[in-house]
Amino acid sequence: MNRDKQLPWQQETVIRHSQRLIQSFHNWTGRCLLDASGSPEEIAKGLFEAPFVLVSHGVQSDPIFNYGNRKALQLWELSWEEFMQTPSRKAVQEVLQEERNKLLAETLSKGFSSYSGVRISSTGKRFFLENGIVWNVLDKQQQYYGQAATFSSARLIS
Repeated sequence: MNRDKQLPWQQETVIRHSQRLIQSFHNWTGRCLLDASGSPEEIAKGLFEAPFVLVSHGVQSDPIFNYGNRKALQLWELSWEEFMQTPSRKAVQEVLQEERNKLLAETLSKGFSSYSGVRISSTGKRFFLENGIVWNVLDKQQQYYGQAATFSSARLIS
């Protein structure tokens, strides 16, 4: 299949990253993010089409999103290509950056954290998310690979 015509979950890098997300979530929380049975491709598709929001960012000094499932892309009103170029700090209003930074630092030291808070779409729509979980993503060598977040409930607030 032509790479340009592939859906994100069909890309080899996304398939591998989906495995990291699933395994790291289980490592930190002891819970399953998604039914992890099936082939790596089926798991990647399941995460991308999941009924919850799932995002992750890398380890850059100003981390860039490196994953967003369909629900995340819809919520932030971005295409896959746009999302993959977006610093994760852009998902939070500037006045809430300190709160976000504390959450990410806490997660870095503890492995995972629960959170709720206000986020902002690319078009400026604000939404409140509840019962979120942020966790550290590890690679096969158990090295820090970034952080991921998931939540099921978000409501527009303006």
